[in-house]
Formats: sequence, structure tokens, C-alpha cells
Amino acid sequence: MFRETVRAFIDKEVTPHHPQWEKEGMVSREVWRKAGEMGFLCFDAPEEYGGAGLQDFRYNSIVSEELWRAGATGIGWGLHSDIVLPYLMHYANAEQKKRWLPKLIAGEHILAIAMSEPAAGSDLAGIRTTAVRDGDHYIVNGSKTFITNGIMSDLVVTVVKTNPELKHKGISLLVLERGMEGFERGRKLDKIGLKAQDTAELFFDNVRVPRENLLGDEGKGFVYLMQQLPQERLHVAIGAMGSAEAAFEMTLKYIRERHAFGKPVGSFQNSRFKMAEMKTEIEIGFAFIDKCIMALNARELTTEEASMAKWWTTDLQKRVADECLQLFGGYGYMTEYPISKNYLDARVQSIYAGTNEIMKEVIGRGLGL
Repeated sequence: MFRETVRAFIDKEVTPHHPQWEKEGMVSREVWRKAGEMGFLCFDAPEEYGGAGLQDFRYNSIVSEELWRAGATGIGWGLHSDIVLPYLMHYANAEQKKRWLPKLIAGEHILAIAMSEPAAGSDLAGIRTTAVRDGDHYIVNGSKTFITNGIMSDLVVTVVKTNPELKHKGISLLVLERGMEGFERGRKLDKIGLKAQDTAELFFDNVRVPRENLLGDEGKGFVYLMQQLPQERLHVAIGAMGSAEAAFEMTLKYIRERHAFGKPVGSFQNSRFKMAEMKTEIEIGFAFIDKCIMALNARELTTEEASMAKWWTTDLQKRVADECLQLFGGYGYMTEYPISKNYLDARVQSIYAGTNEIMKEVIGRGLGL
């Protein structure tokens, strides 16, 4: 029933507008507020702040799957609810939760997280953005790049170094707010895919951030990031599976209807075998993802399992998108066909949230190698 509700909402409030959002490089704030009214944001936020108090990631996964299935890749709800909110849920104090959560749940304020920098992507210990104590404030200087919800965000969980000499042990998390003097948004980055998603550069020039905006303890930021990254990577994996399934379904429909040499394209042995292989791998992927979701619900999902899920499903997503586009033939290369968008949107999945090469490194280290 929940999936049907989400799908109906996307069909009515998202799909008709998404092509225009892709041209503008940004979605509307109105759709965020409507999602908040429907209860599609911040499922696990406590009821006292207006949330549903649902500690069940299956709800989050349904929203992600349905957005990818619809090709609505500009909507940053998943980053807001699945990736950034957990930092507030786990490390914000009572005053911070009271101050921030109600508007985040309602879709009135939007979250982002600022990790990546021009010279530091997957290597979080290599960040250069600093936050120097000055009385009751921190003075923040530096820059971030590739920030999803970068233009629209009202609250940005920012990874900073409060003690650069300590390397990763000197990392802290500060929440920067829209309107703080010296906090500037750069250009919306022009990407080959995810066109409606507002990905931006952020710049900090002597931004005065109150100490009250420190998340958790100073110097614990790297630990906090490591604790929350498994859920982020599972979120990416879920989207990958939703995308792969969407590509498969649109291709199956197409090759049944498209004729070549007097018969349906799908009737050729190569087409049947390719579809059989993809269907099998998609089923395997969903089985593993379901296992990971239940492990996350039980607080048992390991870093290694999340890394396995992230690299394997995103590689599968890219492979399925490529195979499906090939089955469309020349039409697959035309932007009017959704498979072309699916193909372009898929490419970044193996890069962000830690590259797939880093995922394999994490798994290998977990084996004691």
C-alpha cells in the first residue's frame, strides 16, 4: 500500500515536472513541502518533532526505488532522509533536534552534507577545510565540491578540521546554515547525468559558526562518518537496483514490440539470452539488498557488507543500462527515449559515496589482507 501511494504521488507531482527541472538544473521547493505533508521525509524522526518514528529502512528503500524507476533522479529526498538526517538523529543534542527537525520533516528546510573537496574525494582524511575556535564560535575557511542539494540546502553538515595536526582525529562536524555571512554557493555543476539534481560548489570565507552548531564531540567527526557510511552506501545500492529494474522493464516492453527482419527483436536468441542474464542478476541483487536492509534494521549491517552491496549493484546498474541501450539500437542513443537518460544517470553511481575501488579496498582489509 505504501509503494502504491509513493508511486501515485510521483506520477502526479514529480513525473510531469521533471523534464522542466532537468532544464533548470533544480527541482521545486513545492514538491519538497508536498512530500513532507505526505510523510515521505525523515521516517525515523521522533513523533514529538512531527516524524513517524519508523525505524524500518524498507520505507526509505521504497521511496528510492520508485524515484529511480520513474527516472526522477533530481529529487534529493534520499540524501536528505537516508544519508544526512542520521547524523542529526545520532549526534545532535536535544536543543539542536528541537531547532532543526520539525522543518526538515515538513520539507521546509533541506539537508546536504559537505564532504568532498577539490583535492579530497574518497580520502576524507585529506580534507583542508578548517574550523578554528574563536570564543563561542568557529571560523570556517575552505571549499567543497560535488555537493548534492548544494544550492537548495538550508542546513549543511560540513566536514571540517578543528585540529589539522591530528589528521583524521582532528575532524569534526559543523552544521552551517543558509544566510551565514561568508557562506557562498558556487555554480551549479554541469553533469552528464542527474540533470535535475542541484550539485554545487560551496565556499567558506571566515564563516562564523556558533559552537552550538557542533554535532557531537569535537574531533569525533571521522568516527561519526565511518559509523554512518554503511547506510549511505546501502541507499546508493537500493537506487542502483531500482534503476536496473526500470531499464530492464522498459527494454522488455520495447523488444516485444520492435520488429527486425520480420519478427520481434526479443525473439532472437541473443536478445533472449541477454534478458535472461540480466533478469537473473537483478533477482540476485534484490535478494542481497533485502538481506542488507534487514541487517540494517537489526543494527547488524557491517561496513564490509554495505561496501559489497554498493560496488556490486552499481556495477550491475551500469552493465544493465549499457546492455539495454544496445537492445534499443539507434533509438537508445536518442534522448527522447528514457533508456538514454537511465544510461547517463547510472554512470556516477560507482563514483560517489566512495568509489567502487575504495569499496573493494574496504572489503579486502576486512579479510585481513
